[in-house]
Amino acid sequence: MTNSWKQIIDAAVALRHALHRIPELSWSEARTSERIREELTTAGISWRVCAETGTVAVLAKEASGRHIALRADIDALPIQEESVAAWASETRGCMHACGHDGHAATLVAAAMWLKQQEARLPGPVSLLFQPAEEGGHGARRMIEDGAIDGVDEIYGWHNWPAIPFGRAVCPDGVVMAANGTFRVTVTGKGGHASQPELCRDPIAGASAIVLALQQIVSRRLPPQQAAVVSVTSFDATSMETVTPDCAVLAGNIRIADDGLRDMVNELIKQVATDTARAWGVKADVNIFPRYGATVNDPNAAEAMRNALLREFGSQWEDRAIAIPVMASEDFHYYANQIPGALALIGAGGDAALHNCRYDFNDVLIGPAARVMIQLAGGTVPVE
Repeated sequence: MTNSWKQIIDAAVALRHALHRIPELSWSEARTSERIREELTTAGISWRVCAETGTVAVLAKEASGRHIALRADIDALPIQEESVAAWASETRGCMHACGHDGHAATLVAAAMWLKQQEARLPGPVSLLFQPAEEGGHGARRMIEDGAIDGVDEIYGWHNWPAIPFGRAVCPDGVVMAANGTFRVTVTGKGGHASQPELCRDPIAGASAIVLALQQIVSRRLPPQQAAVVSVTSFDATSMETVTPDCAVLAGNIRIADDGLRDMVNELIKQVATDTARAWGVKADVNIFPRYGATVNDPNAAEAMRNALLREFGSQWEDRAIAIPVMASEDFHYYANQIPGALALIGAGGDAALHNCRYDFNDVLIGPAARVMIQLAGGTVPVE
């Protein structure tokens, strides 16, 4: 059965709403994957399980041209949604706050259109529906399970509310930063608040550490280097009259240059331990590396930019947003293995990603799917 482009987009929007109702956290995307696989099966697209809750399908396996992969992520976040939309999350404490429901629905739309012209595709096209992007290293597991074996280049995209609709960015080189997290346990000696001289106050020491950590970027790194060190949690729960024994800080780092990440991590340890010593307390620092920087291959990025130009016109490039974006993506695993490019495509809207009021802009599905179709060498539908 041949579906019109409008029918495909209508079905993709319905799928997006269905996925939004059933958000699932990293490595728990069973219902999400089942729904995606149902759509692929209905379209006559064979698929295989990859990395447990991931899915890989390949079109035009026997075509002789370059093998292209298109990737979408599928997991949600542990955030309570605040929405009046008819498709709001039905799972308490979990929502699609990053738009992965829209990414998945967009790739399904592209897959359905490409399937209808499979015999004319210049090369094989792998469709990757990846779990566990939100800190779960899902891309790494997909690679380990053979998702990009034989693939020549890979493309992905992320919706970006801070960019106006109809615009996008896709630079050569670093597009998104490396990241990591840290936890500092500050141990002192608790006691009665009326006798500070008998205590070793971990709250005072931890507060000093917070201030000192803010100086790493401004005083220990070159001003040309994009980096962020943020303390995002301070836990020292106690009674009003009690100085506690310990306080726990946690935070996040973002850095555009993978080569400087180890340096920043060592500075966090040094600053925290030395500051704690000055306050008569002890700091134990744990560093948790997460994702490396996402670095676009120049040739792949050029192909993506050409597709964006054809889709959005000569004003497609957003020049207001600072690049690299300091958020992080596990797409970097793919781009470290084979040439690849990730674009940020403007979604507009008031709510930022990871916000409890965020919702994916359905109008993006058609344009983003057409960009993916172009990259796969397919004939682009006309609305």
